[in-house]
Amino acid sequence: MKNYIKYLPFLAIGLLSCEPEFDDAIEENEVYTPGEADFSNYVSLGNSLTAGFADNALYVQGQENSYPNILAGQFELVGGGEFTQPLMADNLGGLLLNGTQITNNRLVLSSNAGQPVIPPTPIAGTPQTEVTNKLSGPFNNMGVPGAKSYHLVAPGYGAAAGLPSQANPYFVRFSTSETTTVLADAAAQNPSFFSLWIGNNDILGYATSGGTGEDQAGNLDPSTYGGNDITDPNVFGGVYTQLINEMSANASGGVVYNIPNVTDIPFFTTVPNNALVLDAATAGSLTGFFQAVTGIFTQGLIQQGVPPAQAQALAAQYAITFNEGPNRFLIDVPATQTNPLGFRQMQEGELLLLTINQGALAQGYGSVALSPAVLQVLGILQQGGTPTQEQAQLVLGAVNGIDDKDALDSSELSAISNARLSYNSTIQSLAQANGLAFVDVDALLQSVGQGLSFPGGIITSDFVTGGGFSLDGVHLTPRGYALVANETLKAINQTYGSNLPEVNVGEYGTISLSDNVN
Repeated sequence: MKNYIKYLPFLAIGLLSCEPEFDDAIEENEVYTPGEADFSNYVSLGNSLTAGFADNALYVQGQENSYPNILAGQFELVGGGEFTQPLMADNLGGLLLNGTQITNNRLVLSSNAGQPVIPPTPIAGTPQTEVTNKLSGPFNNMGVPGAKSYHLVAPGYGAAAGLPSQANPYFVRFSTSETTTVLADAAAQNPSFFSLWIGNNDILGYATSGGTGEDQAGNLDPSTYGGNDITDPNVFGGVYTQLINEMSANASGGVVYNIPNVTDIPFFTTVPNNALVLDAATAGSLTGFFQAVTGIFTQGLIQQGVPPAQAQALAAQYAITFNEGPNRFLIDVPATQTNPLGFRQMQEGELLLLTINQGALAQGYGSVALSPAVLQVLGILQQGGTPTQEQAQLVLGAVNGIDDKDALDSSELSAISNARLSYNSTIQSLAQANGLAFVDVDALLQSVGQGLSFPGGIITSDFVTGGGFSLDGVHLTPRGYALVANETLKAINQTYGSNLPEVNVGEYGTISLSDNVN
């Protein structure tokens, strides 16, 4: 049997490499006012999205196009002060710890004479950012890639001695002491205005691992959490309240952001779960194979003493039919009394991860992995013969469902949604209670997914070609961060009576088609 997989379309190189030109949106004679806000000392607090992370790495160009840095440029029009960032040493993006590279370089799309290569791969080269070379701050951009909400209040999160498991290498570079917290270093700067975007990683690690972590709802001790676990909503709420209270203590105001749905991120939407595209003959062959599975399993149950009618009813779920055209893949699920073989066909809305091996999909991953021995057993069945127990097991073992790490099933998506909705309720409630500007990033990225127009173009969430997301499928491009900055400016103007101008989204780049990143 041969599986036919829909691969990503070829890139429209000409469209991607040509950026439109725009006139400057800032009128020379316009008078801008800060309203009730004081932007003289703006401090941003958050994770990778705040730091300017893109293409699965932190690098100088991404930091320069971080949404806080874009905002700071507009704040300068109304008295905003200098905005400093803990810049990396290069545009490769990897980190060194005592000379040994501990994180990958940034992803690039082309690796040979400008020819696009999918999937993107880390660019070659030795990075120059040594974690133990402590930077002298303070820094206005306190975005720490990888940080979850409770990490921002964890002492020692910036301690070199805690690497690699207890500390964060990005924060180690610019923490003020071995015992400080991210929040303490941010609040110590006495911000006059702040931004806070945190909580994404409290569910994202679970999501990007295919739900291999645990949903820690009900566990109030984050010290027991694994790296891919979902943070308990009460833990998040308590930490978030502390963050707001300390950052607001002497500030004129601030802006907060909610958590978008994973279904709006190309990491989870690029590979459809019905990409098993079959011709009529292959569809018929696969249908016949699962009829054989059903028959073998029925007989096995009967031999174990299960009444025939009950055995047939239990085995009937494995009589999966396939049609010419797109079909949904199979996924592995925990074996239960109602699903003893532990696999089923994917359901509408369930997601495959961008990192899934598409070459393996073409070879039967997500359907059936046929071998000569399995084909021989099928031949015996077709001729009316009875396979041995060992031969029957070969057929059952040929079912090759997608592993948990490569997919998000309905129960995992439900756990993510429950946590996210609770986090977002906390964020919006605290914004209202403290008179803070609020940016609905969830709604914004829904609009991007549908195609959001801006003067001179359109931005979508399509992987590579959409312009909104970088090559890791999770973090934004400079253009995407500019879009967030504009939504932020709107919210600030509405909340504090300022009239800050928006930036021209089209002046910010998307993905790079060149390996020349330095």
